[in-house]
Amino acid sequence: MTTDVSPQQAEANRTITLTVYILHAASLVSGGITSLIAVILNYVKRDDVVGTLYESHFTWQIRTFWYSLLWGAMGWATVWILIGFLVWGAACIWFIYRLVKGWVRLTEGKPMYVA
Repeated sequence: MTTDVSPQQAEANRTITLTVYILHAASLVSGGITSLIAVILNYVKRDDVVGTLYESHFTWQIRTFWYSLLWGAMGWATVWILIGFLVWGAACIWFIYRLVKGWVRLTEGKPMYVA
């Protein structure tokens, strides 16, 4: 799964992956702007992690962002019938789960399992 990368590049990849997790986590108190910054970083740095274990983390992070945005929009669209609050709550729990799961696997040096 891993390509030949220098130790410095491997550490840079790990650092950017960790930074993206931190930015996503910060979005819980920043109103989401740091999550937008995180996904932009994912797309900008994606080529650097191809063939490494960090590639799966990037895919995990990008999907987390887009699905969270989708669920947030669905919650917004249904908030007037009160079900939107449940959608937002479930989406928030799911978002936190995804961040914790990814962060733990990153600290263990394991890739994420993405199809």
